Amino acid sequence: MSIISPPPTSPGETDLEAIAELAEKALERITAAKADVARIIFGQEKVVDLTLVTVLAGGHGLLVGVPGLAKTKLVETLGTVLGLDARRIQFTPDLMPSDILGAEVMEQSADGGRAFRFIQGPIFSQLLMADEINRASPRTQSALLQAMQEYHVTVAGQAYNLPRPFHVLATQNPLEQEGTYPLPEAQLDRFLMQIDVHYPDMEAERRILLETTGAHQAEPQTTMTPDELIKYQQLVRQMPIGESVVDAILKLVRAARPDPVSAGDPVKDMIAWGPGPRASQALMLTVRARALVEGRLAPSVDDVLALAEPILQHRMALTFAARADGHTVRDIIRRVKETLA
Repeated sequence: MSIISPPPTSPGETDLEAIAELAEKALERITAAKADVARIIFGQEKVVDLTLVTVLAGGHGLLVGVPGLAKTKLVETLGTVLGLDARRIQFTPDLMPSDILGAEVMEQSADGGRAFRFIQGPIFSQLLMADEINRASPRTQSALLQAMQEYHVTVAGQAYNLPRPFHVLATQNPLEQEGTYPLPEAQLDRFLMQIDVHYPDMEAERRILLETTGAHQAEPQTTMTPDELIKYQQLVRQMPIGESVVDAILKLVRAARPDPVSAGDPVKDMIAWGPGPRASQALMLTVRARALVEGRLAPSVDDVLALAEPILQHRMALTFAARADGHTVRDIIRRVKETLA
């Protein structure tokens, strides 16, 4: 009789105890990190939570919002709070791939010999902010693609590993599109989440005015180390997940795809192309990370519903007819979520 090994989503009792113990320590550190970020960033609690979930899940995030909403400040603050080597690249139309990856230079030694030496670019960091990523040419944007997916870059035929952990948090202005290069679907799919950054409410903006225009401003403090972050990222992958949550993920993602067999379905008929299996993988990781951020050992279907929009919205598109009728991707995701609620 063959013996079937238990799936990784069903750890034993001893493993659960170890996971629970590590989760308590992780929650303490994560709570401290959130509190420290909250001293600097006001009125963007949801954005901060989603960004932390992205990092804990080991992925990359795309922050979309108009200028002046503290997107750059958030990334800088997270780099300090998480103890990561953070760097920033301002993307412009004349930016070249070598400006990001680095380049080989020829050096002459004291004895007259010559040799090439590789000078690392700013991508060799643990937290890279790609500011206004859609302003660079497709050639430069693609320089990030291998790094985001494979965690190494290739220069002159030589592969160079990136530091670990490695995360890209890119920003994008949704309004000013003239002279920009929209990210191709393949690169959009590499972003674990698209995080929309909205205007703060009045009380948060009042606090911004009072606390950021005086002589003294709060400075972020380091509350975590890169090694701890890697440990918590592994913890996320070890957390148990119920069959009901897995089923909800599958139903949600598959319902957001076009299906010629289901002709006449009012929702599917409006979808030109939908999310692939990478979206399901993203949900499997992020629902666990969200549960950890909120102090729970296992995710629920509510986590799936909460993360549906940031996970799916950049991985699907509507038909021309649906757009002409005024429908949006968010409308479709909302209607898909209603089938699970």
